[in-house]
Amino acid sequence: MGILVISNCKSWGLIILGVVGGLALGLAQPALAVDPQYVISISVDGLGSSYLQTLLNASQVPNFQRLTTQGAFTMNARTDYDMTVTLPNHVTQVTSRGVIGVGGNGHNWTSNSDPPGGTTIHSNKGSYVAGVFDVAHDNGLRTGMYATKTKFSLFDTSYNATYGAPDTTGPDNGCDKLDTYVYNSSSSSITSSFLSATAGNPFNYAFLHYTDGDSAGHTYGWGSTNYNNAIKAVDGYLGQVFNLVDTNPTFQGKTAIILTADHGGTGNDHGNQTLATNYTLPFYVWGPGVTAGADLYALNLTTRLDPVTGRPLYSVVPQPIRNADGANLALDLLGLGSIPGSTVNSLQNLAVPEPATLSLLAIGGLALVCRRGRGDRHTG
Repeated sequence: MGILVISNCKSWGLIILGVVGGLALGLAQPALAVDPQYVISISVDGLGSSYLQTLLNASQVPNFQRLTTQGAFTMNARTDYDMTVTLPNHVTQVTSRGVIGVGGNGHNWTSNSDPPGGTTIHSNKGSYVAGVFDVAHDNGLRTGMYATKTKFSLFDTSYNATYGAPDTTGPDNGCDKLDTYVYNSSSSSITSSFLSATAGNPFNYAFLHYTDGDSAGHTYGWGSTNYNNAIKAVDGYLGQVFNLVDTNPTFQGKTAIILTADHGGTGNDHGNQTLATNYTLPFYVWGPGVTAGADLYALNLTTRLDPVTGRPLYSVVPQPIRNADGANLALDLLGLGSIPGSTVNSLQNLAVPEPATLSLLAIGGLALVCRRGRGDRHTG
């Protein structure tokens, strides 16, 4: 399909026709005017939206507040439909698939315990399950995961040199998709390790996991003083990440942050997937080109639908924004295609700025793209 880029659409009739044409084709909207070189995905274990909102309202989490004012976000994202527990939802975040999914397209990892040695996501499903690390690594980018729970060894095993898939995208970058995996139960230590490592040899894609909220929730209760203090501690670690991006010339203006969670919680647990406090999550995107303070549902009126308090099935169209959107969004921000076999945001059509594309008009195989003062980017 040919693409004609027009710097200023003067005809509203053309814009309307373009919108209708684009909707009819189901074309993806370009996400950013300029691709960042680095994406940091952060998962705050046990971060329920209602509890975070209370802290935001009290001005007690300035770095989460910065994400809110400078980034695009929603406080009404969703977990996986079937499960609201840690490891299955993190496999969902890494693979952009539901746990069970629809028609056998899920990743099928349901255990929330430390995996036995040699067990992988792939052996459990019976076929290879590609993830965000595959796509980034096979395109020559450096990847890392820094985790605060031992069960995350699943990712190190699944995507290592033994069990990772061969690179078939071009120059052979090997089967080890996860260049660096680090576990430490201390969130402070894991943050220091990550900052030191990426400052010296930057990760193009890194995944950070913080257990603080989940640990405090199980012990003291979600919304308790201890839980709130744990989220405030994570806010401090987020501030250290911001400091790196703000002060290191390598990352300044070239780094995006995606932050979400695996589940919320109620009382001392989060296993009931039908409770809104368990399945309602924040989802933040911050970085170059992202519209400051924008509501993600308002930016994605044709591709995502705010579920209000509901829990939509994966078969519902449009889908809500889910924590699983993050992996394919990260790859899109890096200028890469989606994860093979993924089912959430596989079209990479979650827009994070004020949409650069006002209209997509198909006439005899010609797509007409009207932009509002933004530079070109890839359309893949």
